[in-house]
Amino acid sequence: MNHPTLTIDPGAVAANWRTLAARHAGEVAGVVKADAYGLGAALIAPALAAAGCRSFFVATLDEALSLRALLPAARIAVLNGCPPGEERTMHARRLIPVLGSLASCACWRAAAGDDGAPPSFLHVDTGMNRLGLDRDEAAHLIAHPDRLDGLGLTHVMTHLIAAEEPDAVENTAQQGRFAAFAARFPWLRTSLANSSGLFLGPTFGSDLARPGYALYGGNPTPQGANPMRPAITLAAPILQIRAIATGETVGYNGTWRAARPSRIATIGVGYADGLPRSLSNRLTARWQGEIIPVAGRLSMDLTTFDVTDHPAIAPGDVIELIGPGHDIDAIAAEAGTIGYEILTSLGPRYRRVVKSV
Repeated sequence: MNHPTLTIDPGAVAANWRTLAARHAGEVAGVVKADAYGLGAALIAPALAAAGCRSFFVATLDEALSLRALLPAARIAVLNGCPPGEERTMHARRLIPVLGSLASCACWRAAAGDDGAPPSFLHVDTGMNRLGLDRDEAAHLIAHPDRLDGLGLTHVMTHLIAAEEPDAVENTAQQGRFAAFAARFPWLRTSLANSSGLFLGPTFGSDLARPGYALYGGNPTPQGANPMRPAITLAAPILQIRAIATGETVGYNGTWRAARPSRIATIGVGYADGLPRSLSNRLTARWQGEIIPVAGRLSMDLTTFDVTDHPAIAPGDVIELIGPGHDIDAIAAEAGTIGYEILTSLGPRYRRVVKSV
């Protein structure tokens, strides 16, 4: 291995989708926004389709157009809705906007053809305070359900804010608000659970679940063992090893100082490749299952490790940054962030290898 290598396992993503689908009485979609969380939608979406996934969610129109070219028959919904003036494009490509305001509903209706509007989803906010109908708009639609005529609506959805915390009171509150709103429009199918929501119990079931992170190996139940298969590994060869004396420092600003004669290994991966700089003096990697601690600050293109306790390590040996012994949630915890950010930040300089089935 001559380059830092990101190995992607689409078979694991497909297996994770099947695991989640087995938990849910309704349909289970695949969220492939942000280029399938950084793994590559062109690789992941067909694998999900081959596993039986028929509905997909993306964030933007551009993502939807790219996905439509890959999956001509799939149902593709755009979470950020329809950009103004792009209604005809969405109609022509059979793309489904998620309508989150009365204004977006009016635009979609106005652009409808003689046969009415193509399918759309309705997003009601139940606590995120981000996208979706706010409290006043939701009340207005309940009082004036005719405002939904001509929109081609098939589903109503909301987004859970704390599903990874099973005891969070917000979960029950949101589920109740959503159920109350959806009950006013019984002809619409429902979409509620995200990855973690699928593990909150039958009350959070719906006609269409929308897992994302768990598909890619992230733990949807962070209080317990991860039921998902890992979908990536990230490894890099050692470029150089140098011996330094007691008291010498490593890296910018000398934040790591040798307490003994030490051996420092350098790999060609840095924050330009998606490793957060907050991993400085916190990251651990693995070599043959053994823990290797980082030494000093991450640089743009390089990271240094203290390999003093492993005299057999030599230049060219491979250090594993993400893998079975140190998954995306573990490295995220060291960085003080979430695995979603780790996945979606992995840069373009890695040699990407697809794991065969």
